[in-house]
Amino acid sequence: MRDEPVRQRLLSEATRLFAEQGFESTSVQEIVVAAGVTKGAMYHYFDSKDDLLHEIYARVLRMQMDRLTQIADGPGTVAERLFRAAADVVATTTENLDDSKIFFRSMHLLAPQTQKTVRAERRRYHERFRDLVAEGQREGVFRDDIPADIVVDYFFGSVHHLGTWYRADGPLTGAQVGEHFAELLLASLRPG
Repeated sequence: MRDEPVRQRLLSEATRLFAEQGFESTSVQEIVVAAGVTKGAMYHYFDSKDDLLHEIYARVLRMQMDRLTQIADGPGTVAERLFRAAADVVATTTENLDDSKIFFRSMHLLAPQTQKTVRAERRRYHERFRDLVAEGQREGVFRDDIPADIVVDYFFGSVHHLGTWYRADGPLTGAQVGEHFAELLLASLRPG
């Protein structure tokens, strides 16, 4: 661990401690001791414990946004691209489950401005995902009697609750769960 860059060590230890103890119950002192750095070093990289929590989630969301953009702009029919995008967000969420669980459990504790920033970041992801649904609706590939926004809210309601039931040692891998979620999404969008 000591070979990891300081910023990464701080994020790793904060993630571990927040997962074990909760955001509120973890002090900055515990984080810096676990990471083997000083408070000054922590404040060089992060303005506050809020900033650490935001970055834990933001790094996953940035990665997911990059992947979604590649999928949405990539080859294939709109149905194929939506399937890949839906399966991917589930798989990457399960691969980063501690980060997601910590965030959704603790988001309400963030400062109001940070909450606003996070909501805007997540909304950009959801809007890009919605654009795929809307594209399929315009092309007649997907049913259009349900607004695309409702479809996306329904789907992500399930994704955001993966942390309450998914277990890495369970009968299905994250990728398998992702394929099932994607198939359910596409089945709900098929006309007729």
